[in-house]
Amino acid sequence: MRFLMIGAGGLGGYFGARLVQAGQDVTFLLRERRAGQIAQNGLVVRSPLGDATLRDIQTVSRAELADRAADATPFDVIIVGCKAYDLDDTIASFAPAVGPETMILPVLNGFSHVEVLQQRFGPANVLGGYCMISAALDAEGNVIHYNKGHRLAYGEWDGTLTPRVRALSEAMAGANIENVLSPRIQGEMWEKWVQIATLAGMTCLMRGAVGTIMQSGGEAFVSALFEECLAIARANGQDPAEAIIKRIRSVATDPDSTMTASMCKDLERGGQVEAQHLIGDLIARRPPGATSPTMLDVVFLHLKTYERRRAGA
Repeated sequence: MRFLMIGAGGLGGYFGARLVQAGQDVTFLLRERRAGQIAQNGLVVRSPLGDATLRDIQTVSRAELADRAADATPFDVIIVGCKAYDLDDTIASFAPAVGPETMILPVLNGFSHVEVLQQRFGPANVLGGYCMISAALDAEGNVIHYNKGHRLAYGEWDGTLTPRVRALSEAMAGANIENVLSPRIQGEMWEKWVQIATLAGMTCLMRGAVGTIMQSGGEAFVSALFEECLAIARANGQDPAEAIIKRIRSVATDPDSTMTASMCKDLERGGQVEAQHLIGDLIARRPPGATSPTMLDVVFLHLKTYERRRAGA
């Protein structure tokens, strides 16, 4: 299969490198600065599951992709892992590479991005997907993988195990990743959304790590926020298994955890945040007649206030 990886940051760089190591045909769509880093130093991965330095990888710029689109064979798979606020520009960058049979595999959090992609390219081209990984670029452009989690999960939107997703699973089977073909991808995406919204909400609002919040007496607040997120999932036909609920609750209430959500890291460095995509859209999906304001309303107000201050500054 021919893969197009959108970007080579923490997510794209890690999963793309593992696919290259497994012998897959991978091209990275890169901005000029990132392409220059990789041309000089290679694609470097530092991971407890194995380091890698890959040279002479295939890269393409946005302009090059558009110029050769008419003559090139469409890609079989396009893996999209941008931030939600960059989605429209990202779609424009890879649109020339999409053919009638191309599978677009987005691994953003939440749901609205899938609807945007389906409207642009048609439902048949878009898979459901998510990833579980903690990775980022360091100052030198190396991909730093912080723990041993590296799940890449995907599936047909309706859960059918079609020949094409089975072929995708086989193509990725040799890569050093946790490769998951799911027959219930929507349910798993909801479970991750509940977890991410809880963790992002609590750490952004309190500006602290999970453990610090718990040690400060935050258990009741965190439990209420989690239950609210869980109730929205249930109202949308998704009822996570008790083991999943227990796992998420444990992660969000660990008194020894030093974890902060990536949104909190973005906020604390003055960067853009995915307020609407992760929190606002979740609020929009709660059942009619819900009491307001809620914990999520307060989180969303906090984030929107930050965005306005940031824009004004």
